[in-house]
Amino acid sequence: QVQLVEFGGGLVQAGGSLRLSCTASGRTLISLYDMGWFRQAPGKEREFVACINQSGRDTFYLESVKGRFTISRDNAKNIVYLQMNSLKPEDTAIYYCASSGIGTCPSSTRSNYNFWGRGTQVTVSS
Repeated sequence: QVQLVEFGGGLVQAGGSLRLSCTASGRTLISLYDMGWFRQAPGKEREFVACINQSGRDTFYLESVKGRFTISRDNAKNIVYLQMNSLKPEDTAIYYCASSGIGTCPSSTRSNYNFWGRGTQVTVSS
């Protein structure tokens, strides 16, 4: 079973930046999977934010974060990043990392992602 851990969340003012990271515990190799980031704001459904394919060559984004967020991966370090710039209060949510089989990305469907981290809180103040 893949066990994912996110870190890097926090409190930031609007217009600021944060970089989230996701890695795997144990001997799990993130390099074997497509990876995605989702988020869930209070009272809302969990929504797709971005995904990156196994090689790192292809990325896809939620329309509202295009140009502000960048997903990337370093397979040698077994880590996936979500660089978030120009943050807005509406970006406030718990952010989750998820893994899926190769070929899943660009899917934004939650059920296509098999394993999930516990999330990290991002709060953007106005």
